[in-house]
Amino acid sequence: MSEYGTVQVLIPTPLRRYTNGEAKVASAGESVGDVIDRLNADYPGLKDRVCEADGEIRRFVNVFVNGENVRKLDGAATPVKTGDEIGIIPAMAGGR
Repeated sequence: MSEYGTVQVLIPTPLRRYTNGEAKVASAGESVGDVIDRLNADYPGLKDRVCEADGEIRRFVNVFVNGENVRKLDGAATPVKTGDEIGIIPAMAGGR
């Protein structure tokens, strides 16, 4: 795939229209941001739903690497390695 190791990315239902319905896709990169950039090359439009224009994760989107929220790590700069699993979780809102 690339010079970087392969990671698995879990795609939430609202974003699967960008991944041809796939719930899990493979990608690669040195960081979460790199992986999202590569995903966007394969699935145009995905990055705009996950990241702000400056590349940081959108406020109402949570991204996890192996179960750890990247906001508590290095955000989009959080490093990834072969075999890691990235989960993209849109924040839920509702109620009163």
